[in-house]
Amino acid sequence: MKTVDIYTDGACTNNPGDGGYCAILIYNGIEKIVSGNEKDTTNNRMELLAVIKGLEALKEKCAVNLYSDSQYVVDAFNQGWIFAWVNNNWKTAGKKEVKNVDLWMQLLNLYNNHEITFIKVKGHADNEYNNKCDKIAVSEYKKLINN
Repeated sequence: MKTVDIYTDGACTNNPGDGGYCAILIYNGIEKIVSGNEKDTTNNRMELLAVIKGLEALKEKCAVNLYSDSQYVVDAFNQGWIFAWVNNNWKTAGKKEVKNVDLWMQLLNLYNNHEITFIKVKGHADNEYNNKCDKIAVSEYKKLINN
């Protein structure tokens, strides 16, 4: 099974506002960038979409090291929140509706197709690929502002 590193980031002008996302996939030293934007969205949706689009770019089952500066995304899997949400019919421990269920469901389907290790990185710090993702995500939402 191939091992792929995926770095992701999402950005938003305001919260909510215009947003952008980026995923950088790295396999055998080759980089592939996946990015895009959406109007009237949130930062958390862009963080999730970056992960989804990165995983969707894989053509076969892979072992994935997924690097994100989003505590929201990383903890959902590493702390088991997402599995509790599924068991609670997409409700939080406090019995509130889970936000972004549509994206969480997409991500969970992709998660089940790969062997993913979620790794939290510090945002806007010294991680070269996280910084590159951030720059691209910001450039994506700026495309919406400039049109």
